[in-house]
Amino acid sequence: MFFGVDSEDNIDKPKVHENVTLGVSYKFRSKPPLIGKNALLRSNTVIYNDVEIGNDFQTGHGVLVREKTTIGDKVLLGTNSVIEGHTKIGNNISIQSNVYIPKNTLIEDHVFIGPCACFTNDRYPLRADYKLKGPIIRKGASVGANSTFLSGIEVGEGAMIAAGAIVTRDVPPFYLAIGAPAKMKPLPKHFKTLNKI
Repeated sequence: MFFGVDSEDNIDKPKVHENVTLGVSYKFRSKPPLIGKNALLRSNTVIYNDVEIGNDFQTGHGVLVREKTTIGDKVLLGTNSVIEGHTKIGNNISIQSNVYIPKNTLIEDHVFIGPCACFTNDRYPLRADYKLKGPIIRKGASVGANSTFLSGIEVGEGAMIAAGAIVTRDVPPFYLAIGAPAKMKPLPKHFKTLNKI
């Protein structure tokens, strides 16, 4: 289950707290998750089969990672965060507590997502057929606490989402989305840089 770890004495051996569930089978012949070196999995973390995770992965308590998810190196998933599966998460990512990430989401490298951010993937729940489409969060974007996103939103490279924003349309690169519904304005020059995660 943990790759790159060849012995019990290895310094990169994972640290797994009590009540962690690794390898929830969701279909016949699904494969156990693969997790890289130096993982820290806190209590009540649940990781489904058919998940691949890189090195230096950390979870808070009560994290859920569903099937067909790929996670890169140096990723933190905060307490009670949910990744609903069929999702790709890059490297050097900080996802804080109570974040909801739906199916069919893409998060590129060096992204920060603040606590209680909520992304959606169904524009017309239970009212019409709609292909589920989660957000695309481009490289170096920052997402503020308690922000909410309609399905299929793209947040551009280096963009910032203010706390509490309700994002109803795409955010251009290096723009700030602020308010409810969010209005867009260019970032000040000194914020036109990527996150240092």
